[in-house]
Amino acid sequence: MAIDCLPVRTREAMLAGVRANERIIAGAYVDGDGGVCPMLAAHRAGGRTDLLSFARSWDRFTRTGGAARVASAREVRILVAQLEDSLMSASGVELDVAISEHRELMSRRVRTRRTLPDAADPAGEIVARRLRRPSVRRFLGDNLAARTERGPLLPVSARG
Repeated sequence: MAIDCLPVRTREAMLAGVRANERIIAGAYVDGDGGVCPMLAAHRAGGRTDLLSFARSWDRFTRTGGAARVASAREVRILVAQLEDSLMSASGVELDVAISEHRELMSRRVRTRRTLPDAADPAGEIVARRLRRPSVRRFLGDNLAARTERGPLLPVSARG
């Protein structure tokens, strides 16, 4: 599943990178002897994706336990087979395709919006209703000292 979540371009680059590198490692990004993890191999081959779930899945699959080591030939063969199978079964409805379609629709919408005000000029009269004036009591509450009109004050009871 972690492989299928990668964009097609990254899967292709990872397959090329794994095939091109002699030392594929597990448990680290690189080692001191020129070994690279599959994600770095994909990155160097042009698939610039940062997907941590694949790295975690790869380390869990290889059972590194946090120690970097060279991946076995069997582990690399399984990775290559999984990448090939994932690329063969790619349905074409990928995230990259969806993003490009979305961008095309948005740019078309922006172009349409620029021409819309001239074409959408209303022919009829625009009617707007006047808003009601807010009441003084609404802003001042029951504070009679702040009243704008000076009328007779109501008697205040001695009880409060």
